[in-house]
Formats: sequence, structure tokens, C-alpha cells
Amino acid sequence: MSELAARAEKLDATDELGGKRGEFVLDDVVYLDGNSLGALPAVVPGRVEDVVRRQWGELRIRSWEESDWWTAPERIGDRIAPLVGAAPGQVVVGDSTSVNVFKALVGAVRLARLTDPARDEIVVDATTFPTDGYIAESAARLTGCTLRPVAPADVPAVLGDRTAAVLLNHVDYRTGRLHDLPGLTAAVHAAGAYAVWDLCHSAGALPVGLDEHGVDLAVGCTYKYLNGGPGSPAYLYVRRELQDRFDSPLPGWNSHAEPFGMRTDYEPASGAPRGRVGTPDILSMLALEAALDVWDGVSVEAVRAKSLALTDFFLECVAEYVPAGRVACLTPVAHEERGSQIALRCDDAGDVMKRLIEQGVVGDFRAPDVLRFGFTPLYVGFADVERAARVLARTLA
Repeated sequence: MSELAARAEKLDATDELGGKRGEFVLDDVVYLDGNSLGALPAVVPGRVEDVVRRQWGELRIRSWEESDWWTAPERIGDRIAPLVGAAPGQVVVGDSTSVNVFKALVGAVRLARLTDPARDEIVVDATTFPTDGYIAESAARLTGCTLRPVAPADVPAVLGDRTAAVLLNHVDYRTGRLHDLPGLTAAVHAAGAYAVWDLCHSAGALPVGLDEHGVDLAVGCTYKYLNGGPGSPAYLYVRRELQDRFDSPLPGWNSHAEPFGMRTDYEPASGAPRGRVGTPDILSMLALEAALDVWDGVSVEAVRAKSLALTDFFLECVAEYVPAGRVACLTPVAHEERGSQIALRCDDAGDVMKRLIEQGVVGDFRAPDVLRFGFTPLYVGFADVERAARVLARTLA
């Protein structure tokens, strides 16, 4: 046994989150793609069977009240809230990330124009996930704004009295770079604009601090580090102080103050329900609620500490095992700039990832030349990390 393998065994033996691994459905594959789709929590299948067979099959329409289906978007939002540093009553679950980005970004522009109608510019992260860019472009057209794509580090320099809203990613999906949410949010506020954050690659992997840092609006998916399942509903955060002024561009009967009044005039609900649109997707929503049980008794700080230890150890193993010059790390080494993934540049990355998966190490490939490895601290161990680096080295050799 190598020195690194022996050290991995010792680290796993003292891992305070090690017991959580047993709460997931796993096999002997090293699964390092939780930043795309989280593993299945073991409690979910039984809970979903109850939803389908009893709540839907037997209670039928009665479940909207008797099984509390109606309150699910806010109830589950309150369970996600501590994971993103938010107090209850500010997160609502439903729709996709893309839809929620649209609601948040247009809503932010409308908030800005309540006090300054001349604000006509949206700043967007130039390195963002493509959908966020598409939505930002559409939101700019619909609101009559100019879209200004810039690198996150350059955002403070371009802010001004025309800026209405700024859309940024907390963690870069390609490189795993963690951006400065507190500093950039403060800069946006200093310019009189509103900050919208995409938390898809940070929620459930590291502390976010939405309330602490005064973030205005935020969105995120639930199928990555929150393990909600493929296509599980996303969420929308609206800071409490803004909720009575938040004007959603997608008003629906579910966000009406009297949803069953069937009135022709629209009156928005108060609080988090104002972010709802149509009928909640109950099956996937309640699967997500069950999946969140794995977070019972877990602190985000402990998750972050293990995430950094895992990624540090992976980089050490790669440096030891992989032939020199074969890969280059795109992820920042500094902890304050690193999310919970490691991105390695490799000339033949697509083929390498296929061969890794064939050997039981699952990460993913991003064109043109990036190997991505996501580290979910609730179920990834140090022995997994050492094995992944060893198989990578063998494959590259």
C-alpha cells in the first residue's frame, strides 16, 4: 500500500461526516460527478412510493390539504434556507433554474427602476453557464436594457449609475473558481444596483451567507450537491426587505394573494409565495424534501472543511501519481477561491474521461479539454480520492 493510500485510510477513519455515506445508494464506483447529479439518498424511494401509492393513489385530491402539498414550495424552501445562509420565509421552491433566473433578473431591474427609471444596463458574468447568458440577453431585450458581459473580477470597474442589476455565478461551472460574493455584492450595492447570484455550484458544498452579505436575489438548482434527483425543482431567494416590492415577470395563479378566488385582476401574495407561478411539481418536489433528510445534524461549515481537505488531497495525489506535464489544474489553489470541484486541462480529455468511467471513476468532460471532478463531502471519502488519482495516472500513462 502506498503512503497516500495509507493516509487516506486514516483520514476516512476520523472523518466526522463518514457516517453519512451510508445514507446514500452507492456501489464500488468512485462517483465524482455530484456537481452534475447528486447520488440517490436511500430514504427517497420509499418516500416517493408513499407519495404515489397513498397520497396520490388513495387520498387523491385530498392530499393538497391532508398531505400538505400546497405548502410544499415554502416548507421545502425553509429547509434549504439554512444551507444558503437564509432565515425562514425567503426561499420558495419550484420551476427550473432558468425560469428562476429570469424571474430574479427582471425583478431586479424593476426594483432598480422604482427609484431610478434611468437605469438601463444589466451586467452579467461573461464566463457564466450558457443558459444564464441566454436568459440575461432575453431579460435585457424585454426590459430595454443594454447587456454588458464582463469577467467577475472586472465587475466593480464597470458599475455605474446606469447599472440596474448584476447576475453572477458563485462558483464557475468549468473551473470551480469561487467568486467573492461578499465583496461583489457590496460593490453592486454601492453603485445603487441589485445583485442576483446563481448558487448552482455552491449550495450544499460551502457556506453562502445570503442574509449576512445582503444578497438581494439568488437562485439555484437542487439536483447537484442537494441530491434532489434529475430535474428536481430549483429555488428562488428574495431578501425579506424586498419582498413587498418584488414584481415577478411571471405572475401565476399560485402566486396570487387569493389563488382560489379566481379573480381576473392580479394581486401578488405576500412573502415567499410571491415567487411561485403555477401548480407545484409535487412528485419531484416531495422527492427533494425526502432527499434533504441527509442534512439533518450536518453543518455547512463541516462540509466545507471536508471539501477543502478532499480537494487538497486530490491535488496532492495527482501531483504524486500523474506524469508531469500531462494535466494542468484550472482550479485555484487558494482555499478562498476554490469551490468543491477540481478541473484539469488535458489535451484528449473527452477520451480520457470515457476510459476513466470504464474503470469505475466517474467525473465529466467539458469541451474542449476539461476533466471535471466534483467532491460531495457527504458521500465521497479520501480513499475514493486516492483511487481516482491513481486510475487517472494509469490512464494517462
